[in-house]
Amino acid sequence: MSPFHQRLTKLTSRIPGHIYLWLAIPIFGSSSAVTRKITEIGAQHLVDGRNPISYCNVLFVGNLCALFVLIAIHGKQLNRNTLQQISGREWIGLVVVAILAGALAPGLIFQALSLTPVTNVLLLGRLEPPLTIALSIWLLHDRLNRWEVLGSIVAFTGVILTIVLQPTVSKMIPVAGFQVGRGELMTVLGAICLSIATIVVKKYLSNVPLGINNTVRTGFGTIVYLCLALWMYGYEHFMDVVSPFLWQWMLVYSIVIVVIGQSLWNQGFRISSIATASIIGSFAPIVGILAAYLILGEVPTRAQYIGGVVILVGLFLGQLGIKARTNRLKSIGISSIETEQEIEGKMGFKGI
Repeated sequence: MSPFHQRLTKLTSRIPGHIYLWLAIPIFGSSSAVTRKITEIGAQHLVDGRNPISYCNVLFVGNLCALFVLIAIHGKQLNRNTLQQISGREWIGLVVVAILAGALAPGLIFQALSLTPVTNVLLLGRLEPPLTIALSIWLLHDRLNRWEVLGSIVAFTGVILTIVLQPTVSKMIPVAGFQVGRGELMTVLGAICLSIATIVVKKYLSNVPLGINNTVRTGFGTIVYLCLALWMYGYEHFMDVVSPFLWQWMLVYSIVIVVIGQSLWNQGFRISSIATASIIGSFAPIVGILAAYLILGEVPTRAQYIGGVVILVGLFLGQLGIKARTNRLKSIGISSIETEQEIEGKMGFKGI
């Protein structure tokens, strides 16, 4: 290790973990509003009547940029010896996670951003943590305390209220006898994909290095998304994918949103207590709603206020349960990566 890297490592080790987490939260929270704003900028610079910064281009090119950076960061892990240690079942798990969390979920959520207000996407996306808890109980036979269960139920209720109480904001389609906005439905489906991916990670990929996990998810997920988009929309949908105007925005987007945000969170998560990370993570939707107001001028509706307050109450109750669980684990001397991944999945952040 060079003297520069030694000094840098020594300097970063002195920074408290919660500082990294608080720096990551504004990046995560504002990502949806920033994405919408970038596409609006593209709409003001049309190329032959087309928006060069369409949502499809943002997702595809943004993932490519992030993949290049991930390979540069984790290139040492991507060697033959390390890859050969991954079992066949783990490779299948990596592919499943890449399809769900690297292609389907972001594709659905990005499409939802084009159909419904950012605040709706942020609030309905909070379906993921309680759904992950429910799947953990059902499939992994996890045992949860009463606060975690109660918090999940309350948060889920807030999501339902957000859907039911709001006026029509996107094209409505019938679902189980109810009329649901297409953008809202896509957000819910995206949250379901992310929850299933989290369960796969917890069950099958706890021993796979994080760098390989993230790189495979981003790389293979990008290929799957491209194939799906070409099948659904055709080649002409990506005519502007080589636009310099698009790439200059995507380089900034991918480095700040995807790489720096995730790196700050991972670094803070490693050197902070689970309870601290969980509490700080709960502020992400609040930051997101504030960012939607400041960047896009979106004023929350009555339904969003009601649903958002109920969701926040559910998050608060969930934090009580997570803190109780953490204290219990400390009392018996248990602290593992698997436990951290479990709590991280309940907060709705993606180390996967």
